[in-house]
Amino acid sequence: MAIVILSRGKCGLSKCISRYLVGMAAADLMCTVVAVVIDQINNIYVYAAPLLITPICAVVFVLRLAAMDCSVWLTVAFTFDRCIAICSQKLRERYCSERTATVVIAIVGLGSCARRVPFYFTVDPYLIIDNVPWRCMIKADYMTLPAWKAYQLFNSISTTLLPIGLILLFNTLTVSHIVASNRVRRGLRSGSRDKKDPEVENRRKSVILLFALSANFIVLWIPLIVYTTNWQAQNYFYTDRYLSTPTYILQQCAFMLQFLCTCTNTCIYTLSQRKFREQLKNGIKDLATLNGRLCKVTHK
Repeated sequence: MAIVILSRGKCGLSKCISRYLVGMAAADLMCTVVAVVIDQINNIYVYAAPLLITPICAVVFVLRLAAMDCSVWLTVAFTFDRCIAICSQKLRERYCSERTATVVIAIVGLGSCARRVPFYFTVDPYLIIDNVPWRCMIKADYMTLPAWKAYQLFNSISTTLLPIGLILLFNTLTVSHIVASNRVRRGLRSGSRDKKDPEVENRRKSVILLFALSANFIVLWIPLIVYTTNWQAQNYFYTDRYLSTPTYILQQCAFMLQFLCTCTNTCIYTLSQRKFREQLKNGIKDLATLNGRLCKVTHK
């Protein structure tokens, strides 16, 4: 629904912002479909046979990681875009455009897929039946070879610590600029009878929005950072459904919060917008009206 509403361009947002939000919503939707529905639910409960063949299982594994990367780095890219728009008048005209947003989204998407391709070669078949490889398990070499350990460390930093650091940096610059601008405006309006300043109020809402995004992202990703820093992958492909060690429980909690973050990002950016909420209400009313008309036609 967020993708449809934002694509219509009736939320009072610039084309640049709308393009980023659509890209973020699409990446988050891909995370939900690939990581939760196709990967976890199928591996634990459904057992759809074609998805359990090792080559397909490995492709799903790569797509799952690529979708998460894309979601994370689109959040960083959008935060940087808003930082430029607020802090630099010169760069805003050249960088904060629909064309630039499209190029950035394309680069992030392709880069996320390319960076995760090597993970296709980190899995082995869990078992072979009639010469058909089934399911996936992490290779022993992935746990021991220095090259794979370095690659895992690079991915852990580039997917967790680096994005969090950049988001905090961009938000700090943005908030500092907004606070400084507000002080100047208060000094200029000190003699004004009207104490309410709409511009200051809008900036205050922007600060709240930025802090909400940063806090949401950091809090929900901390368990995954703790897990990847101290342990290797454990039962990553659910070859043992009944594993219940503390490390495995921490891993699954980290995955759950990581997937939850992809949902809350879109909610924070879109449901906080009044016009988006209006479009959402209108869409629900239209669906209800259409359903009522269809029921009447069917009854007749």
